[in-house]
Amino acid sequence: MPCMSAVLLGTLMYRSGLVPRALPVMGLFGAPLLITSTVTVLFGIIEPISPWAAIATLPVALWELSPGLWMTVKGFQPSAVTAGMTAAATPSADRDVAAV
Repeated sequence: MPCMSAVLLGTLMYRSGLVPRALPVMGLFGAPLLITSTVTVLFGIIEPISPWAAIATLPVALWELSPGLWMTVKGFQPSAVTAGMTAAATPSADRDVAAV
């Protein structure tokens, strides 16, 4: 599940630009490493508790921690969401009342 979370949420955050690009890239980089580590453990190539497994788990662990801390301390960049909005696209409350 951490791999799926890293791929899905990382892709969404990367494309939306709500957080600095380095944060989702860390998740997108760490997910294949963790999947590879899990598959090699399943086939008995490496042990579940080994330095290789720890190295492969570290980027996803940092990914899981960093967006939560970033959002708590800095928040997201609302300009990334509101950049596509225009004042003409938002109906005014006065126009709705006047039309009735």
